[in-house]
Amino acid sequence: MPKTIFITGSTDGIGLAAAQRLAAEGHRVLLHGRNPQKLEQAQASVAAHADDTRIDGYIADLSNLAEVAALAETLAAEHPRLDVLINNAGIFKTPKTRTRDGLDVRFAVNTLAPYLLTQRLLPVLGPDGRVVNLSSAAQSPVDPEALAGRVALADDFAAYAQSKLALTMWSRALALSLDPSLGGAGPAVIAVNPGSMLGTKMVKDGFGVAGADIRIGAEILVRAALSEEFAGASGLYFDNDKGRFAAPHADALDAHKCAELVRQIDAVLDSTSSH
Repeated sequence: MPKTIFITGSTDGIGLAAAQRLAAEGHRVLLHGRNPQKLEQAQASVAAHADDTRIDGYIADLSNLAEVAALAETLAAEHPRLDVLINNAGIFKTPKTRTRDGLDVRFAVNTLAPYLLTQRLLPVLGPDGRVVNLSSAAQSPVDPEALAGRVALADDFAAYAQSKLALTMWSRALALSLDPSLGGAGPAVIAVNPGSMLGTKMVKDGFGVAGADIRIGAEILVRAALSEEFAGASGLYFDNDKGRFAAPHADALDAHKCAELVRQIDAVLDSTSSH
């Protein structure tokens, strides 16, 4: 049965490759980008792989949390049922590291935006839905002051690695809170490292290398979105470098630390929404 799948950051790289594969399999794919021209090109590219040539696209700058909230509202209004949300968009190296809300752009795009989007879309995802969050092999302990924008991180890699651990931690916390055996009502929430040093724009710009075949990452996103092997994987972390479910950073396995991080994220979002 065809699924409706929304993929953030799907105008190039892994997100676009996954969208093309999903569309070719007959699913309805909803694209997202921040550049209208690139989004239009991506829509045409995905449509070429699909029987249905109408591919919906959504514009939003995920570093602007007000735009993230508006994106969620539009999606929920236009799609009463969403089967899969793939939080693929990410940022590593950029000349402008602070957002309009005074946050580090890595935390804004890689941690806070997917958290806010997921929370707002829970009503349309439902108990049978899936949330696939793109984590990374790069994970390091989160500085709450950096998360809140009160301390600037001079090192791009440190900011990126902290933002990805934060994403992995809130993924686990949300999965536990939605666990049907504990009285929750889904959807499944899964963190995935799609593979290290794949040939994305992020890797090329950040490390100056060509990187490995992005289809490696696209394939695991398709599996995480649709396959039975991920049906009971809520709260787990899949490491595609190892080709299996594995342990993330120890902080992501500490329920107390994960719950505290979620409290900190909520506080940041409350603060930015009151500006």
